[in-house]
Amino acid sequence: MQHHDNAKTAMGAAILGAIGVVYGDIGTSVLYAVQTVFDVGQISPTPANVYGILSLFFWTLTLIVSLKYVTLVLRADNHGEGGLVALLALATQAVHDRPRTRNLLLLLGIFGACLFYGDGVITPAISVLSAVEGLEVVSHAFKPWVIPLTLVILLGLFLVQKHGTAGIGRLFGPVMVLWFIVIAVMGAVQIAGHPDILRAINPLFALRFIARQPLVTFVTLGAVVLCVTGGEALYADMGHFGRRPIQIAWYALVMPALTINYFGQGALLLAHPAAMKNPFFLMAPAWLTLPLVGLATAATVIASQALISGAYSATKQIIQLGFLPRLQVLHTNAQETGQIYLPFVNWALFVAIVLAVVLFRSSANLAGAYGIAVTTNMIITTFMTYFVVRHVWHYPLPVALGATSFFMLIDFAFWSSNLLKLIEGGWFPLLIAGALFILMLTWKQGRTLLTSKLRRDSLGLSEFLDALFLEPPVRVNGTAVFLSANPGTVPNALLHNLKHNMVLHRYNLFVNVRNHEVPWIAPEDRLTVTPLGHDCWQVCLNYGFMDEPNLPLAIQPLQEQGCPLDPMKTSYFISRDNVVPTLGEGMAPWREKLFAQMHHNASSVADFLRLPSNGVVELGSKVEI
Repeated sequence: MQHHDNAKTAMGAAILGAIGVVYGDIGTSVLYAVQTVFDVGQISPTPANVYGILSLFFWTLTLIVSLKYVTLVLRADNHGEGGLVALLALATQAVHDRPRTRNLLLLLGIFGACLFYGDGVITPAISVLSAVEGLEVVSHAFKPWVIPLTLVILLGLFLVQKHGTAGIGRLFGPVMVLWFIVIAVMGAVQIAGHPDILRAINPLFALRFIARQPLVTFVTLGAVVLCVTGGEALYADMGHFGRRPIQIAWYALVMPALTINYFGQGALLLAHPAAMKNPFFLMAPAWLTLPLVGLATAATVIASQALISGAYSATKQIIQLGFLPRLQVLHTNAQETGQIYLPFVNWALFVAIVLAVVLFRSSANLAGAYGIAVTTNMIITTFMTYFVVRHVWHYPLPVALGATSFFMLIDFAFWSSNLLKLIEGGWFPLLIAGALFILMLTWKQGRTLLTSKLRRDSLGLSEFLDALFLEPPVRVNGTAVFLSANPGTVPNALLHNLKHNMVLHRYNLFVNVRNHEVPWIAPEDRLTVTPLGHDCWQVCLNYGFMDEPNLPLAIQPLQEQGCPLDPMKTSYFISRDNVVPTLGEGMAPWREKLFAQMHHNASSVADFLRLPSNGVVELGSKVEI
């Protein structure tokens, strides 16, 4: 009985957490989605148009969020993890025997991750700006203060990141529950005056709107897609909350609240067409507008916080997949390993968001920049889901094609409509994504060239040790841990240590760290050890892209094989390669220079692997690529 009660409590906490973190983005889309539709399409709020638009909203939520993400994509869990990187790993593993297909999926998945950052710049900007714009409904005197106040709120949000979000995170769920209740009540009050508006649930209204105005519908779809912003978060956060809590939260609270609010805005437009300038805030009575602005701002900050935390996690995963250099990762909670802070990512995001607010200056203008990144990611997700349905779940080809083609047609309709917004702002997130994509490909290819160069120039470890011990050097007490990029080869740090210090430690570990395209590596599969004789061992450490690397902890089992690891007598030797670009084979000269700069600025491998700062010896060497 107690176990049952504990399970119910855990489920309730997970549902509350999902409401606070997963649904912040899609929950705040009610602030600007309807307003943008009537602005973008220049549609007059006639009954036929209002009914048609609301029907489009409802069925977009139903088909994309309820059917595609909640029903289909959430099933594609990679050892319990979700998100584009997890889906990428799942899809590429399924076609590991087809290198061309695997490489195509890898490129698409990484580009999708880059688009996530482009989306991550627009989302906080449009969300917070649309909330603060509610002050203009209170009084036009507030208009000059909208942008400065938005920037102050965003600055405060990014300043608190380094302190961690464990404390304020507990408020996310209750605040977002209050938000969904308030927007549902606001919508219900308007619907009570015009209950006929509920007939817009009938898809015939959407179909008639499309048939009557096909060109207007095509243009309008670019704004309708705003109602599903944050849909990817359902899948990305599955590892934190589980599939079931996310599904329950959607059907029990989030979708009903969103639907009621959208239909309430429609009812208001039928009664007062002039309300189209800001239908969300004009639903509320005058006395409630100011508190509503405060609640909306809190909700948008929560939505932005969830996205910022997602950017940290995605960056860490991409680093471990080998597409970005190591960055400084700070842990903000001793108990929760997933709560991390990346200073570079934090302030790069902030600068880009400030640039977006200053460039576009209103949520209506930002809506023009929004959508291309989201819809392109939707297409990439659907494309990769096909390979999971076909090759991981082993469904027949007609079923796999039928399921994904249906969603691909819908995604393509929204994507092609959003292309119309390319000139008016869609270029902004694409520019960010394109720049990141070049950086990631340059880093990946540069690392491949560097590894190949080191492997060509390196000596075989076993043969080297056999030759070395024919006339052994002086051996000193303690244990030396040499990090090596290529297993079975002599680390440069060992050669430099022998050359300059002319000694060898009593015990020697040659450690190679491997990152795999799976979220987690089981503890029993973490360590692979090969004895080399003479108290030397070749060690391979295996990590998934969600794992927290900790080399000193991982090698502790070696003590059972006779290798002492006293922290005061263990030294970690690292080769610091200084990359020198050269003409010839490899990448274009500008890309080689870019890689060399990225390599130079990468954070220390000692920090990344949690090595004790007082036990690290770093030895440098030049490597030409």
